[in-house]
Amino acid sequence: MTIRTSREPSRRDFLISASLAAAASLAPKSLLAEEDVLVASAFKEAATAKITVQKLRRNITVLLGAGGNIAVLTGPDGKLLVDAEIVTARPNVAAALTGINADPVKQLINTHWHFDHTGGNAWLQEGGASILAQENTRKHLLVDTRVEGWHYTFPAVPAVAIPSTVFKEDHTVHANDSTLVLKHYLPAHTDSDISVHFTEADIFHTGDTFWNRNYPFLDYSTGGSIDGTIRATEANLAKVTEKMIVIPGHGDVGGKADLVLFRDVLVEIREKVAALKKKGMSVEEVIAAKPSARTDEQWGQGFINPRRFLTLVYQGV
Repeated sequence: MTIRTSREPSRRDFLISASLAAAASLAPKSLLAEEDVLVASAFKEAATAKITVQKLRRNITVLLGAGGNIAVLTGPDGKLLVDAEIVTARPNVAAALTGINADPVKQLINTHWHFDHTGGNAWLQEGGASILAQENTRKHLLVDTRVEGWHYTFPAVPAVAIPSTVFKEDHTVHANDSTLVLKHYLPAHTDSDISVHFTEADIFHTGDTFWNRNYPFLDYSTGGSIDGTIRATEANLAKVTEKMIVIPGHGDVGGKADLVLFRDVLVEIREKVAALKKKGMSVEEVIAAKPSARTDEQWGQGFINPRRFLTLVYQGV
């Protein structure tokens, strides 16, 4: 099996993204909440966004794009991927993978169930890859799943996009002369989050329990929360060493100092929002007080803007 870069996303893929964009464009702007267009905007952006290919240690490369960061492990067993981007990013992801080498993708690990990390499941599994995930990832993909934070219900995915193997808490994978240790977090960003540690290379993929200098999304609809995300960050800090390379779910590749900063910013904003809410302030009043002003300029330019992040924090304190 080879990766065919010329193949476009399927008609179904384009119909999904086109219908989302059309619905957003037709809705009256005065009635359309920010969150209502977020998913549609993500599909549209991913279709043209550049994929940056960054070589790390040993036989590991990372692909940085509009969706979740993809780790690529190469070797005699074929490519192993951690995460699979947004479905409309397929042509650029496929081209980036071919640019690394011509070997087929044989294994895919999903760090959690969200569309910007599992979008490539179907086309990769159709091409011969097996998919491994924590059991809650499969649970959410099998049924229509509502994410209130995005005001969007994700339809159940087709059978070909469902992980072929699942695990509950811990799992170990041996591939391409490497040992990968997978661990499930207590409910964090969702209830399906896992980390992947490439032990020989000492590279740690956190999935969406770490967003490097970006405000994170907190999916309360499927078990996530601000406190769970902080708890997961503490678990990451207990694991990560000064020499370890850390691949976040979103943002640039970093290290322990970046994780410390992420934890400190989350704790600071959580404490400020909780104090204001305790005084009886509404969510709009808290947003107007700008408790995240210190980091908004840098951290609020990505997928989750300051207003959305403060709303999510307010919900959980």
